[in-house]
Amino acid sequence: MPRTIRTLTASEVETLVDWAAGEGWNPGIGDAAAFRTADPGGFVGAFVGQEMVAGISAVAYGPGFGFIGLYICRPDRRGEGHGKAVWDAGVARLGNRIIGLDGVAEQRANYQSMGFVPVYETVRYSGRPAGLPGGGDIRPVTDGDMAGILAYDRQCFPAPREAFLGEWLRQPRIALLRGAAAGIAGYGAARRCREGFKVGPLFADRTDLALALLADLAGRIGNEVLHIDVPASQVQFTAMLQAVGMMPGFATTRMYKGGKPGNAPSTVFGITTLELG
Repeated sequence: MPRTIRTLTASEVETLVDWAAGEGWNPGIGDAAAFRTADPGGFVGAFVGQEMVAGISAVAYGPGFGFIGLYICRPDRRGEGHGKAVWDAGVARLGNRIIGLDGVAEQRANYQSMGFVPVYETVRYSGRPAGLPGGGDIRPVTDGDMAGILAYDRQCFPAPREAFLGEWLRQPRIALLRGAAAGIAGYGAARRCREGFKVGPLFADRTDLALALLADLAGRIGNEVLHIDVPASQVQFTAMLQAVGMMPGFATTRMYKGGKPGNAPSTVFGITTLELG
């Protein structure tokens, strides 16, 4: 039976995220709907008959930057070329944009062979932090804060993402900001996942502000396991995470093709998601 490649519907994106859960990636509750706000056409599947056999996200953030994630072939259909077909379709969709991805170590050489260049490492820290230093002008994000949030986010992320953040920072996710005399000095969000909560993004001007935001987020989720994907360059921040009981685990490499927007900015203490950058 011939294979077809097409854009996924909303329900099919839900299926792809369920596959991610099956792979042990622990996606967030409600991630699929939020992901689609970034680029509704940015999710592609391979089909044999009516059955989806592979999928990928290839999200375009405007004309200059895109991100690949959720690259999964159904386990019972691996080895048939479906994964490669959907990969090629995703990369083609992003055209001449700079393309980013977060790749696991065992796939790094494969991605390099396709033109992706490693830029920095990210490590997931997990645990129930106790004793993080808090304090400061931290409060929930409101609709009136969005203009400032978008401007701040643009200093930390390679492209504008107004539609995505407009959804991502809404309830039931927890979104907090740290105020400053000149506006915003940082913000962060946490969402419930299949297991515990994930924090992301966590952006701040300084390490102490990032720790205070994380402490406030942790306090609002109760005695739940918290996960955060941190650029390995944030050594002072990660030392404090380990000091309060969070342990390093899953690691990925941020890679770019077609150029790079730069190394992880010093303001990035937790990336938003491995799926969308």
